[in-house]
Amino acid sequence: MQPSENSPRRRPVLAGAASAGALAAAALGGALVTAAVLSAGFARSTISADTFRQLDLFGEVFEQVYQNYVEKPEDAKLVKGAIDGMLAGLDPHSSYMTAEDFTRMQEQTRGSFAGLGIQVVMDNEGPDKGFVKVIAPIDDTPAQKAGIQTNDLITEIDGVEVQGMTIDQAIEKLKGAKGTSVEIAVVRDRTKPSFKLKLVRDIVRVPAVTHRVEGNFGYIRVSNFSEQTEAGLIKAMKSLDKAIAGGPKGYVIDLRNNPGGLLDQAVALSDAFLEGGEIVSTRGRNPKDTLREMGTPGDLAKGKPVIVLINGGSASASEIVAGALQDRNRALVLGTQSFGKGSVQTVIPLQNGLQGALRLTTARYYTPSGRSIQAHGIDPDIEMPVKYPGQEEPQGERPSEATLKGALDVEKEKNAKKRPAVEPFLCFFKKGPDGKPNENDPNDCQLDRALAILADTTAYRAALADASAARRSAAQ
Repeated sequence: MQPSENSPRRRPVLAGAASAGALAAAALGGALVTAAVLSAGFARSTISADTFRQLDLFGEVFEQVYQNYVEKPEDAKLVKGAIDGMLAGLDPHSSYMTAEDFTRMQEQTRGSFAGLGIQVVMDNEGPDKGFVKVIAPIDDTPAQKAGIQTNDLITEIDGVEVQGMTIDQAIEKLKGAKGTSVEIAVVRDRTKPSFKLKLVRDIVRVPAVTHRVEGNFGYIRVSNFSEQTEAGLIKAMKSLDKAIAGGPKGYVIDLRNNPGGLLDQAVALSDAFLEGGEIVSTRGRNPKDTLREMGTPGDLAKGKPVIVLINGGSASASEIVAGALQDRNRALVLGTQSFGKGSVQTVIPLQNGLQGALRLTTARYYTPSGRSIQAHGIDPDIEMPVKYPGQEEPQGERPSEATLKGALDVEKEKNAKKRPAVEPFLCFFKKGPDGKPNENDPNDCQLDRALAILADTTAYRAALADASAARRSAAQ
């Protein structure tokens, strides 16, 4: 959150579903001890005598392991393991980044990095426990070009079984320098054996924004919230204004499978379609972590109709945009319920980044109406799950924030009133040159419906009014 940094050493970000132990981009994530810990910057005045005793206990355990373990342990490995264990006990998005991981995260926010271009999670429970599960491949990357799909399981990496690894260890094996290759075993249909794919790592340049003309309307795809997003949006809107006589009559903003990124970019994108007012607020334990992000006057779309597409892969910054435009009654939201990552991570460099950085959850995000995003996500105004012939489950079914071990507010969400299930819309594959359906080229039925609604101004206004009324009713 660049405009609202609390200090030059701290940078709140929305890693979205991108955090160690949860969702990551495999582009790629005794008394002496007590004294050392305190010298690292603890607010000594807030530490109780009981805390000192607990730190002494840690020191004693460290000493016993160091002196008596069957093999001589590495100090750095012991300390990192202790840090990882401490943070893993908090929530899925708090983690320690080594100096290398910190550098990689900075590269990602700039919009380019080396690797496969794949967003993954590792389930802690259920039949897929212990495997690397694909959330989504990033557009135009080695992973997407190789045909990697949502919900694929990676069971082996270069002949080594994934089970038994941590998510960070698996990512470490998947990442690598440009031009190097990695072989993975993939399970797609859980009833069939795995198949192998060999991928060549490359520089993954993630264009934050792409666009195209769809009839009289502008289609804008936002794949991530990097430092390039605001500039990419402005460029896209100017290009669409030139490409369509009189300018687009409306816009589709596609945030599906967008895992998030920088907060200031989410605010800027929301602000582009709003006339000032609140966009998002954060509420934390400390007063410094509580703030409101406000927009500025000037709607770049000049009040023209907007529909936002979301799904279960839309997380964090994506949810802020969808929630802001929805609450302000500026856009219809169409698709399926979003991921539900509504927590703020502040990245705190350690020793100026030489010892990596701490990614610590410090607050929760709330939409302009005061709705918490955490563990629930954004409910679309027009719910439209989609499935294709031969599929038992709707396309894009995936883990959510609420399924992650240790996620905040899960119990509260379990007690919340659930929306009634909607029957999936049966969509079809496009036909190939031979006249047969091409399973690698599905029709985008959600986009088709969005364009149909935009084409009928009366239907759009009625749907917007109905959605606003439904939210007011739900809030009462």
